[in-house]
Amino acid sequence: MRKRASVGLAVLIILASVVPAAAVGERPAAVGDDGEITPQRADPSEDVIGWEGGYWHNESIDVDQSDGLTDEEVDAYVSRAMARVEYIREKEFESDVPVEILSRDEFEQRQSGNTSSNASFDAWNDQVWEALFIIGEDREANEALQSASGQTTAGFYAPADDRIRIITDSPDNPTIDNATLVHELVHALQDQNGALGERIADTETQDADLAVDGVVEGEANYIQQRYTERCGDEWECVGTPSDDSSADEPPNLGILLTLLQPYSDGPVYVDQRLEEEGWSAIDAEFEEPPQSTEQVIHQTDEEPTPIEYEDRARNGWETFPNQGENGSDTVGEASMYVMFWYQARTARADTIPVRSVTRTSGSFDIYNYDAEPSAGWGNDRVFPYQKGSGDDAQHGYVWTTEWDSEEDADEFVEAYRAILDAQGATQQNGLYVIPDGEFEDAFRIDRDGTRVTIVNGPTPEAVSDIRPPTDGSSAADELDGDGADGADSTDGTDSTDDGEGDDSGTGSDDGGDGGSTGLEAPGFGALTAVIALVAAALVALRRRD
Repeated sequence: MRKRASVGLAVLIILASVVPAAAVGERPAAVGDDGEITPQRADPSEDVIGWEGGYWHNESIDVDQSDGLTDEEVDAYVSRAMARVEYIREKEFESDVPVEILSRDEFEQRQSGNTSSNASFDAWNDQVWEALFIIGEDREANEALQSASGQTTAGFYAPADDRIRIITDSPDNPTIDNATLVHELVHALQDQNGALGERIADTETQDADLAVDGVVEGEANYIQQRYTERCGDEWECVGTPSDDSSADEPPNLGILLTLLQPYSDGPVYVDQRLEEEGWSAIDAEFEEPPQSTEQVIHQTDEEPTPIEYEDRARNGWETFPNQGENGSDTVGEASMYVMFWYQARTARADTIPVRSVTRTSGSFDIYNYDAEPSAGWGNDRVFPYQKGSGDDAQHGYVWTTEWDSEEDADEFVEAYRAILDAQGATQQNGLYVIPDGEFEDAFRIDRDGTRVTIVNGPTPEAVSDIRPPTDGSSAADELDGDGADGADSTDGTDSTDDGEGDDSGTGSDDGGDGGSTGLEAPGFGALTAVIALVAAALVALRRRD
């Protein structure tokens, strides 16, 4: 199963996802099988939508979190929240959902115990995140993701044992944020009605992970927001005490923004499908989820262009055939957007405006993941390479991208070159060389129409061995000075197949070791806290400017 992480900032800002409590309605109601709202004053003779564990969805409960929650208060709190999730989703829980309280220390210890011991996967995964200029060579990707999740995860649902775990810094006097509880209860409902664990584990690439999460987290965030909208006016909601805790170290905002994408674009996607066909459309999305983040971002059914890849490496350089899809990962449009944003923010690369990530309108879409250098994405495959083993191992990658048009390819190349420039790269014989730092390496940009291929290695010689050029030129020769014109071609062996081949980037390698690029059980914690973290980063950026 994949590893999911939610990350925070050095100064953690927790915002309660509730509004002040107000008087509850006088007459509880339930939704019958016919969809009609039926006034109720007593417990029903059998379980109905809108009633769970002895509580109606709009019934008042005596719960005060100011001094922590007792076991009895947890039972009442969870039961009424389940009734409310049922009422909004119009679907019945099949069984109770246990809620377990974990201290943050215990959670972090469990996370450490779950850290992958597969050296091959770790080395493969490191190259994927390095290709995105999000996690550099000075830190292992798996460790960075585990660290981020350990800092700020507020809760998660575990399909493996059908329970919610709430993470707290005060386990003896625990509190539960309304938004966190409702969000994770939605995941429990998804699992009880559709084998959620199998669905989220049945992906092989980062982009497929995020695309499936567009439905999984999109529905959870949609229901969470609908719940919050009722607090105060229609429903009494339990207040959550403020949390002044802080993270031990600043997290990687590139990781955060990547993992946040389904929580931001997913609810918009779900809302559109609901308007078109109602909840049956969401059930259908779980059966056939989106294939790419492009489909979620742009609400399109455009399928990825198949990419056929021929390995030409020499002198001991090899792929990782048992990882990902036949050795490759697909990072997708969302992760590419984050790459350009993160390098603009951290290295001042001239890629996209840093503030472009902030949405100024829309009730669901928190952040923007649509920008010229990443829009027009047709498909991509990252093939990490290795030579040697142990401490003597060397690594590199080939990142083949396909674009809807040559203009789209131009925009990608120009923005990618801006990242290399910001990292201090110099041009040497048609290659770019970053002389030092966390991304110290050599790069070649090959261009063939709508196909752009990035070749990376520790030295110029390694780049030539990982993917020997078919002639003496590279995109650097043509693009130096005036931007991309798409005139050159050095990677003619790569070709777009006709969709008939087995190695199309959309299948799966049954012989793989499992694992992924770091994206486990659903649950980003208190989303408002994460939103505040990125907002704080943007405020800090304005002050710096």
